[in-house]
Amino acid sequence: MRLFLGIDGGGTRTTAWLADERGRVLARAIAGPSNPLKVGFEACEREILRAAKAAVAALYERRKKTAVIDRRYKMPRIEAVVVGLAGVDRPPVHAQVLRWLRKSIPARAYLLTSDAAIALHAAIGNAPGIIVISGTGSIAYARDQSGNVLRSGGWGTAFDDAGSGFELGRRAIVAALHDYDGRGRRTLLGKEICRVLRLRDITQIILKPLTTLDIAALFPVVLEAARRRDLVAKCLLDLAANDLAILARALVDRLGWRRRAFNVVSAGGVFTASGRIRKMFSWSVRSFAPRAHVILLHKQPVEGALALAREIAGA
Repeated sequence: MRLFLGIDGGGTRTTAWLADERGRVLARAIAGPSNPLKVGFEACEREILRAAKAAVAALYERRKKTAVIDRRYKMPRIEAVVVGLAGVDRPPVHAQVLRWLRKSIPARAYLLTSDAAIALHAAIGNAPGIIVISGTGSIAYARDQSGNVLRSGGWGTAFDDAGSGFELGRRAIVAALHDYDGRGRRTLLGKEICRVLRLRDITQIILKPLTTLDIAALFPVVLEAARRRDLVAKCLLDLAANDLAILARALVDRLGWRRRAFNVVSAGGVFTASGRIRKMFSWSVRSFAPRAHVILLHKQPVEGALALAREIAGA
């Protein structure tokens, strides 16, 4: 049996699927976050390998769930492995991870690319288009008719990630603190954040050692407050939608696509969870690219990795 391995590594989790040459998925596995810029190279490599080994274990055991890896399960020879990894489009990062990948997972062919690239491939194959991803972080990625690629955003939580789950969580904290000291509008966000983080009052948050994932995990708090008609929460969602549309607009302008028909794919947990963000994002995109077709990614990005694996192996 010819085996193909697709891996989607992001800031929240790492997903690995094994498939045969006909594209049938034989095993699935999930591990922890593997964005090397956020968790470091050691954790990145550990979680990728953990996901791959768990998929192999699931294949051997003929069950589709992660399991404790038995040492008798050796990594089989794989026809092609494609890893879509957040943060890997920086050349030094790409070189280091690819070098490790070749040593750690035996395969005949390798492709290490961005998580945005595999998500776009899952949505529209090799067609030209743009994908905007908003999860823990955010990024936009475009591919033209010649296969050339461009990116916008995705420069990390310290300097960017506009419209992401992290940025929504961070802005929710800011809004709650501004409400507390009288600089901002009244909002439910402070009370809800305190409930989720078990704080006596919102001022205690400055003493809490919150990670990027902890802050991004406050995104549902914004959704719930907006559902309860909190105006500040609604404004935060609208601002995120606008920030994400700006990512797409930068690529549209650089490609000269304002009058062209093309697909704009929205992907990631923020888009999936918020109908308001999807609606506002779509409206904003069509304001500067009226012929654009805005769609939500319904497939999993790892499906794009598997498709690419079969392509590079000639399956």
